[in-house]
Amino acid sequence: MDTIGYHYIVEAAGCDKEILGNPDTMREILIQAARAGDMGVRTSYFYRFAPSGVSGVVIVAESHLSVHSWPEKGYAALDVFVCGETAKPEQAIHFILENLGCTDAHVTEIKRGIQDEDVYTHAMLSWDETLRSKTA
Repeated sequence: MDTIGYHYIVEAAGCDKEILGNPDTMREILIQAARAGDMGVRTSYFYRFAPSGVSGVVIVAESHLSVHSWPEKGYAALDVFVCGETAKPEQAIHFILENLGCTDAHVTEIKRGIQDEDVYTHAMLSWDETLRSKTA
């Protein structure tokens, strides 16, 4: 089944609240994650909300990585979208989750752009990951 791209939607819980509120740290984590996933970084933009929270995007040759954070909840909503066959998006996601200090994540992989004659559709697969003990 040919697909145009893979879109990963990640619900990241139990994250380090200080990291989630720091746009410079978040930018560095997502840029390094893109590199860990063999993606070509092109540009980035991150914004800190008052009183807390960060939204940001890293544009890569293959598409993008984005994040929206709620430090007060220890939660981050992540998107990783890639086209082509050379990127390793799951490596990038693992890098982000580890560096945000997440304890748990729910991941959905969506195969996008599946062509059926003149119509495009998608297919989804979801799973949960436990990254470290909540008491660690």
